[in-house]
Amino acid sequence: MSAHQVLQPPGWVRPKGYANGMAASGRLVFTAGVIGWNKEERFAAEDFVGQFRQTVENTLAILAEAGAKPEHIVRMTWYILDRDEYINAAREVGAVYRELIGNHFPPMAVVCVAGLMEPAARIEIETTAVVPE
Repeated sequence: MSAHQVLQPPGWVRPKGYANGMAASGRLVFTAGVIGWNKEERFAAEDFVGQFRQTVENTLAILAEAGAKPEHIVRMTWYILDRDEYINAAREVGAVYRELIGNHFPPMAVVCVAGLMEPAARIEIETTAVVPE
C-alpha cells in the first residue's frame, strides 16, 4: 500500500516539481525549520545550492530517526531570503533534489521572508512525512 495519494483534480495542468495535494495515512513525522548547517551547527557552504543540499541531507537524517524515507514526505514549506537567488539556482536545486529525494514531489510552498533566525542561513525548510503503519 502506498503511503500517499497525489490529489490532482481532473482537467488541471499537472504542476512541475510539486503536487497540488496529497492524502496519506500512517504515523505523522514533523521536522522543525531545518537549515543548512552541519551537525556542529557550522555552515560549510555560504551559497544557496550548498545550503539547500545540507538542509535536505539534515531533513532526511531527522526523518530517518522515525523510519521515514524520502517517499514518505507529504509536505514541505521552504523559507527563502531572495526570490531571484532561488530562481537563478533552480536548475541546480532541482538536480540536488532529485539526487537526494528522487522523483517524489509532494505539495510544497516556497515563501520569501525578510530574514531567518540564523543570520547566515539562506534557506529553511519544514517537512511533514507520513510513514505507513
